[in-house]
Amino acid sequence: MSVILSTADLTKKYAGIPAVNNASLELQSGRIYGLLGPNGSGKSTLMKMAAGLVHPTSGSVKVLGRNVTPDIREHVVYMPTEPYFYDYMTVRRAGQFHEDFYKGFSFETYGKLVQSMGLKLDMKLSQLSSGMAAKLKLAAAVSRDAELIMLDEPLNGIDLVARDVILSSIIEKANENNTVLISSHLVDVVENILDDVIFIKDGHIVLTGNVEEVRQLHGKSIVDLYREVFK
Repeated sequence: MSVILSTADLTKKYAGIPAVNNASLELQSGRIYGLLGPNGSGKSTLMKMAAGLVHPTSGSVKVLGRNVTPDIREHVVYMPTEPYFYDYMTVRRAGQFHEDFYKGFSFETYGKLVQSMGLKLDMKLSQLSSGMAAKLKLAAAVSRDAELIMLDEPLNGIDLVARDVILSSIIEKANENNTVLISSHLVDVVENILDDVIFIKDGHIVLTGNVEEVRQLHGKSIVDLYREVFK
């Protein structure tokens, strides 16, 4: 295993208020990590700094041992919570957009994923429901090959049946050469696919560890521990 993402005393402040506060982490290849915490805890800000979309106030963030600069982004997939496709596009054109701009994007994989999620290539994005748009974002993200794959709340707005398809897609995407980082507050849904957990509260990393070791140490499930930490 190798270190894919590392942070040291990473801090981001907005108007003097920390969104992420002195976060230090090391994420290894071959692992699926859960970045867990309620809305507003700092999950998205941490991911955006790792993706190079937000500059830290202090501290450092590195991908593959290198500072996050524009050239490192080809090694990073980041799926935001916000929609970023244009409404005039079709599902097919959205895939072609990714194929044109992102190295390692497989349109074949994308086509299979959107079909498995109940989407059709000729659908217009302006006609998609919020749940269908969320499926489209996820399909586009996991159709790229990269060492660091970050999915910000990938299950938001997703129906129960489609969740199984999405979780299976995430598991299939994970391999010994990449790191998958999933942010979520739906702990009961993602717990079973995680290798490691990171609890973030008010911008602070308050707990990290291997899922099985954390369960044994605290004598409870990740869901129950989450309830205790964030009650």
